[in-house]
Amino acid sequence: MKAIRRFTVRPVLPQALQPLNELAHNLRWSWHAETRDLFQSVDPERWASSGGDPVRLLGSVSTRRLAELAEDRRFLRRLTAAADDLRDYVTGDRWYQGQGQGEAQGQTQAQASELPAAIAYFSPEFGITAALPQYSGGLGILAGDHLKAASDLGVPLIGVGLLYRHGYFRQSLSRDGWQQEHYPVLDPNELPLVPLQEADGSPAQVGLALPGGRRLHARIWQAQVGRVPLLLLDSDVEENDLGERGVTDRLYGGGSEHRLLQEMLLGIGGVRAVRTYCRLTGHAGPEVFHTNEGHAGFLGLERIAELGDEGLDFDAGLEAVRSGTVFTTHTPVPAGIDRFDRELVARHFGPDAELPRIDVGRILGLGMETYAGGDPNVFNMAVMGLRLAQRANGVSLLHGHVSRQMFSGLWPGFDQDEVPITSVTNGVHAPTWVAPEVFRLGARQVGAERTEDAMSVGGSDRWDAVGDIPDQDIWDLRRDLREQLVVEVRERLNASWRQRGAGTAELGWIDGVLDPDVLTIGFARRVPSYKRLTLMLRDQDRLMNLLLHPERPVQIVIAGKAHPADDGGKRLIQELVRFADDPRVRHRIVFLPDYGMAMAQKLYPGCDVWLNNPLRPLEACGTSGMKAALNGCLNLSVLDGWWDEWFRPDFGWAIPTADGTATDDDRRDDLEASALYELLEQRVAPRFYERGQGGLPDRWIEMVRETLTHLGPKVLAGRMVREYVERLYAPAARAHRSLVPDVARELSGWKARVRSAWHRVTVDHVETSAAPLSTNAELGATLVLRVRVGLGDLGPDDVEVQAVSGRVDTEDGITDATYVPLKPTSGPDDGGRWGYEGPLSLDRTGSFGYTVRILPTHRLLASPAELGLVAVPSEEMGEMGEQAGVLMR
Repeated sequence: MKAIRRFTVRPVLPQALQPLNELAHNLRWSWHAETRDLFQSVDPERWASSGGDPVRLLGSVSTRRLAELAEDRRFLRRLTAAADDLRDYVTGDRWYQGQGQGEAQGQTQAQASELPAAIAYFSPEFGITAALPQYSGGLGILAGDHLKAASDLGVPLIGVGLLYRHGYFRQSLSRDGWQQEHYPVLDPNELPLVPLQEADGSPAQVGLALPGGRRLHARIWQAQVGRVPLLLLDSDVEENDLGERGVTDRLYGGGSEHRLLQEMLLGIGGVRAVRTYCRLTGHAGPEVFHTNEGHAGFLGLERIAELGDEGLDFDAGLEAVRSGTVFTTHTPVPAGIDRFDRELVARHFGPDAELPRIDVGRILGLGMETYAGGDPNVFNMAVMGLRLAQRANGVSLLHGHVSRQMFSGLWPGFDQDEVPITSVTNGVHAPTWVAPEVFRLGARQVGAERTEDAMSVGGSDRWDAVGDIPDQDIWDLRRDLREQLVVEVRERLNASWRQRGAGTAELGWIDGVLDPDVLTIGFARRVPSYKRLTLMLRDQDRLMNLLLHPERPVQIVIAGKAHPADDGGKRLIQELVRFADDPRVRHRIVFLPDYGMAMAQKLYPGCDVWLNNPLRPLEACGTSGMKAALNGCLNLSVLDGWWDEWFRPDFGWAIPTADGTATDDDRRDDLEASALYELLEQRVAPRFYERGQGGLPDRWIEMVRETLTHLGPKVLAGRMVREYVERLYAPAARAHRSLVPDVARELSGWKARVRSAWHRVTVDHVETSAAPLSTNAELGATLVLRVRVGLGDLGPDDVEVQAVSGRVDTEDGITDATYVPLKPTSGPDDGGRWGYEGPLSLDRTGSFGYTVRILPTHRLLASPAELGLVAVPSEEMGEMGEQAGVLMR
């Protein structure tokens, strides 16, 4: 018989052991080895069976064992030390609080006063620990690392997400290698969560109005991530009807309306949850709102509505909201963006649904693809995110370039490099991903405190001491980690084959899978087509020769999940699994199902080489290679994402690509697979097996040392979060504080006036002080540029007239441009034209060109391109040659 209800009966902790509850419910244990060691000592067997989850452990340990521990003075000393350490960590000053101290104290204190009192960070998923399975892949793991690094640095972040009762799916394989999905039910009471409660003890909730008079209610759960609270909204509450209860059923599940409701709850409900949390706890209200991908974009609408209740109209509210909003885009492909039918959005924001006090037309205008190449009947969440944020970024230098290209339609008339999307390259949280053995080796060399500081805060000076670690110690460590991976793989492979229906008599071969002395390559990630899981299979005979080489064999460990609706991705997995099932090679290549954080934490350290071969430039960042690098694993990757930015031959190898040369996708895959095989055959495997005079692979070890010493500080989430604070959060806080209601009204009124008058802004005449420029010009000469412009109803205070100059390509396009503002000299004349003048320096040899343009300007604009307005000489002027100043050779 099946139970109709399930709950956990927990033992009551003795008073002396009460700090265990606090330690278990602060997820710092997930990256703090001493706390995990303490919980393991409570009951080693139950710790293992709980999957290393303190909440599950405490729910199953016997009262007899608890009574023993309550009398164990050594254990109580360790418990007190761990609890005191957590308290110091949570309450003490850290990097963020230390801003304003130093030599230039007056200046830095002024800068520190501009830091936001709090930042709200919204994401649809958070990968904090396997014990809280609320993530699917890279976006969630990045969000989790962002919260952890913010905690380590003392950044006052509040995380906001959804609580999925089924999480993301668990993956297994059928006998023939087809991916199968399972959705275990998660009970919040068995997770490291506590309910947020009102003062009277009732559950804190938020609600949204839905079409037809329905209402969506959600309870607020809180996870504590070190110093950072993470608020998770749960729609599975009694107040909801059955349909609404299922809104937060699973991550990235359901159809369009289901996804829209999830994103409305995340954005609108998330803002309300933050307000509730701050009201109940006294936490400072956020001055900056960070939208991690477009899923939470509706948070801007809720904030505009809040300001509307305070008397601001929509346009002024929009300016105020934009000033304090940061938007991060993670996708390099349009298919990765949530897009909804405009009628679906209109229905959910109509007069009888959510935010009726905002005109639905204004809401639609924020997300519609009303630009060249867009679909005006589609509501695009990333487009809304960009229109609602004054600051936006991609997640690597290359991805920033791709994003500017991808969204350039929002800023017509501007070169792609001027599109206001910057980049902050992702990082990973070293204390989470560095193996304990690697940490201990660093601690032995430089001390535990300095090693922990280096992993959390960063700074290359803290990593230099790694260069002094003896070669033998590094090689012994690498071998030990490889051996641990072999044990882990055999256990997981055995479990996988049993799920596939194999019996004990069939599985004796697993005891010989992998070899701790063989070059080990790792490949693990989501399985969309562009990541090319099966590129290694393009020439299966050549791959077999690599795997079975008599002197320099290679072994490969592979893992990854395809989206449940992606049959193409599932076919790729099946193709790979069928190859790995071949008795000739199954001891050298394995596919491990159910890739997640727990597996990854064993996989990264145990591999010698991390393989990544996406279609360039479709990898936004690719942080798995960063995690591997922090454990001394070398990267073998296409120059995409972060690897394009930081690759050096000291750190690994770059797989050549066939960009622009291959005639079709198959040809490109053939060429790049061949390049991959050649690298493995000619360079990677020979270097691993090459031995120096002391019997060690000296050159390989040197690459490991270079990776740890010079790449390690770059890939840290601490570095990433510091960049967000300094480059995005602090400017956003300053802008937010400056846009008080009257200023917001002024700015919105100015923008409206400029937009309505812009059609009359023209560049009418351009001339220089030199002879016709068809003749050669001398390097170093300076010309005087004189311009006549029409400003219509605008004045010189509303615009900036610029000379734009630089090298020109074969189609007369200006590259590597220099922008010089011109000064008004006269006007307006009888025709309403103004005169402008300024220098034009001929500072480059070769083909050189210039033009003139007019831009709106205001002290509160974050970018000259913010309004998407620019006036340039007409084509007729361009045909006038020198007068237009378009080209000079």
